[in-house]
Amino acid sequence: MDEKEWKPKILAFLCNWCSYAGADLAGVSRFQYPPNIRVVRVPCSARVNPIFILKALQSGIDGVLVSGCHPGDCHYITGNYFARRKFTALKELMDFVGYDNGRINFSWVSAAEGGKFQKVVTETTDRVKKAGPIEHFVKRDFQE
Repeated sequence: MDEKEWKPKILAFLCNWCSYAGADLAGVSRFQYPPNIRVVRVPCSARVNPIFILKALQSGIDGVLVSGCHPGDCHYITGNYFARRKFTALKELMDFVGYDNGRINFSWVSAAEGGKFQKVVTETTDRVKKAGPIEHFVKRDFQE
């Protein structure tokens, strides 16, 4: 498949209070960014279970982005600290098993950072494009 034709599928889990609002600001401000992401709005980045990320990859999603409030600015006080610990552990686990970490991305974007949201989505898309279509990790049904 020609790399120019392939467009990665990226699932983005965005915190309702900051990152989702930052995405909204990017849209209202008409900032251009790759249309490869599909957004799941979550109350807090801490509510994203690492299993959701693994299941997305197993289902054929090429990359995952989790974005929340900046540490110290969480609307649920310490939610993003819990999220940061969970995702650090997940990245270390994926490193340990030899999985390409370019497919799993985390960021902190506030409601006033539409430009930063644009940059994060562009960088995430570039990393996932560099990794190529997901092939190893996808669950396939084998039939005789």
